[in-house]
Amino acid sequence: MEGFRSTVGLLNTILWDYVLIFALIGVGIYLTIRLKFPQFSRVFPALKKMINGIIHKEKVEEGKMSPFQALSTAVAAQVGTGNIVGVATAIAAGGPGAAFWMIVSAFFGMATIFAESVLAQKYRENKDGELVGGPAYYIKNGLKSKNMSIFFSISCIVALGIVGIMVQSNSVAGSVSTAFNVPVMAVTIGLAIIVTLILMGGMGRIASFAETVVPVMAAAYILGSLAIIVLNLNVLIPALTSIFLGAFTPNAIGGGVLGITVQQTIRYGLARGLFSNEAGMGSTPHSHAVADTKHPAEQGFTAMIGVFISTFLICTSTVMVNLVSGAYSYALPASEMAKGATIMTQNGFASGFGSFGGMFLSICLSFFSLTTIVGWYFFAESNVKFIFNGKKSTLTIFKVIVISALVVGTMIEAEFVWELADMFTGIMAIPNIVAMFLLSNEVVSILNDYDSKVKLGNVYWEYEYQDIKEESSPKKREAFRKGLTTTIIK
Repeated sequence: MEGFRSTVGLLNTILWDYVLIFALIGVGIYLTIRLKFPQFSRVFPALKKMINGIIHKEKVEEGKMSPFQALSTAVAAQVGTGNIVGVATAIAAGGPGAAFWMIVSAFFGMATIFAESVLAQKYRENKDGELVGGPAYYIKNGLKSKNMSIFFSISCIVALGIVGIMVQSNSVAGSVSTAFNVPVMAVTIGLAIIVTLILMGGMGRIASFAETVVPVMAAAYILGSLAIIVLNLNVLIPALTSIFLGAFTPNAIGGGVLGITVQQTIRYGLARGLFSNEAGMGSTPHSHAVADTKHPAEQGFTAMIGVFISTFLICTSTVMVNLVSGAYSYALPASEMAKGATIMTQNGFASGFGSFGGMFLSICLSFFSLTTIVGWYFFAESNVKFIFNGKKSTLTIFKVIVISALVVGTMIEAEFVWELADMFTGIMAIPNIVAMFLLSNEVVSILNDYDSKVKLGNVYWEYEYQDIKEESSPKKREAFRKGLTTTIIK
């Protein structure tokens, strides 16, 4: 067992400290340049349009999600314990400057997630009346590589649908049990019932749950963090200074005591940033693929908002709470890094909220983990449909496996399961990164197509792989081409 664990640790070191950091940042920079820096020109118009859609309550066909529901499901998966524990660990290990590099990774990740989303939209398919899509589909249909698509799917099912679920359920059980003195078994039973009810409702219930819970969850954490910042405004400027100074000269702000180097600061910042927003990992495209939108590029813009929320707002909130409250410590031993980082953040909230601070963080962690369970299940289910061609009996069996993994996850020590999740997630990302790079010309073409159609005032897209047979009449085809309907047919 120790030998296996050592092998997993070695693979994670190679994947996360070397291969994935350079590959993900590299493809992010490459796509940012080729797409002409969409981070500056596309995000806020998309945000305005999305808010307008929420206000007017867009109607969505059965088997699809609205753009906001797709974003909420993606953010549900993006925003998890990594945004709190992972981020706190990053600044504990790499100093405050790690936060700067975390934001840099998110900036380039916005271009990456745009590419993932538009490709997932273009190559999506229909399985028994429900849309499905993601990296496996654009690898199969775009790269024409069946073997690579199956490899991705298997990695995704294990990483997100089994091992990942175990990690998140462990976080919920431990956090609630500690904060409210509730037996772990009681938390496990309650969690299993809630998740089962959500999953049995299918895509519609998952989408409804995500769009209801995610905004409240994110807003509560951000507002709580802002309250701590306001209570410590006198140290806001020094905290910001330590971030920018520590990004390039960590020794100047105290890191020299533990030998923190610029390399460590960059490594922890980039790695945690990439892990927290999942840009390029191949997870979130599964929800963006099923959004009911006029053109793939529109959902790509919406996907960029998810990275903005996950890293620029929520991760940055965690950083600022730790720095301005005085909870941040340079002296966390490596063996207690994750636990110590959690305590550090709890102390940050306790500095402003007293004993309620720990309870508040526990509630946030619990909801973050719960929404991640639901989001990751949805992503894994898309790949089960891919491998088994959408058979309902297979999906039922998979739901049972997921609930079983959830229960087991609350009973075991989480550290090694996290290591396994990191390994499979890293393995899953590799074929996705290769696909994005090889299909980058199509990403650019889709964006150019959108811009040209906006100028003509007739935005539409023909989803040639979707194959919704009931809408395949010549009359509807002609109506589509005239821009009279946004339902696309093969």
